[in-house]
Amino acid sequence: MERLAVWGRNPIIEALRAGREIEKIYVAHDSHPPRELIRLAKEKGVKLQKVSRQKVEELAGTKKTQGVVALLSPVPYVAPEELFSETIKRNSFLIVIDHITDPQNVGNLLRTCEVLGGVGALISREKTSPVNQTVVKASSGAVFHLKIAKVSSLHRALREFRDMGGWIFSVEKGGRDIREFEIVLPCALVLGSEDRGVSRSVLDISDEVLTIPMRGKTTSLNVGSAGAIAMWEAVRRVL
Repeated sequence: MERLAVWGRNPIIEALRAGREIEKIYVAHDSHPPRELIRLAKEKGVKLQKVSRQKVEELAGTKKTQGVVALLSPVPYVAPEELFSETIKRNSFLIVIDHITDPQNVGNLLRTCEVLGGVGALISREKTSPVNQTVVKASSGAVFHLKIAKVSSLHRALREFRDMGGWIFSVEKGGRDIREFEIVLPCALVLGSEDRGVSRSVLDISDEVLTIPMRGKTTSLNVGSAGAIAMWEAVRRVL
């Protein structure tokens, strides 16, 4: 599924005003986008990236770009409150994708979430792969059956989830053995990047940090594998 390319200053400004989910805005090095476009992009948490004019024209498929092109996500995002409410209503789980940049890993996590009956995912805007066509393909289309919410602050959003009655469990080294802990539903399972792990601000508000025991010489699991284990532990008593 291809991303939708929108080019030209006014069309992109209108897309931002309308609240369309934009992955990124590419600006030609020799172009100066209007202040309103820059303001709206900052307000919406959309990143602007300087590239060559040739790159902008390739993405747009035309030379009439006014030096700017935006890529819209192929999957619509929902408000975090909608994701949280559904998770609590179904007494289920959601996953939290915390700064995971590899779209293959994000897609694999979403696929496992859907297969095991999860409601969806909360994704950080910064330094996390957008739900693009690579993620859609890696998930085998599972994204179309999930509620995906994207937020600027995972800490703030998860605090709201907890206030609504949800539990927060981070999967990270140095915590309680996941085999010896009964994961309570409804809950959010937080998965961090393989190099940085779960963000400190999210660890601080977690109800528990859970660790997958390892016996081999390799020091860590791929985040997709770690996520699959954690999700299975969350639902195996109710499946």
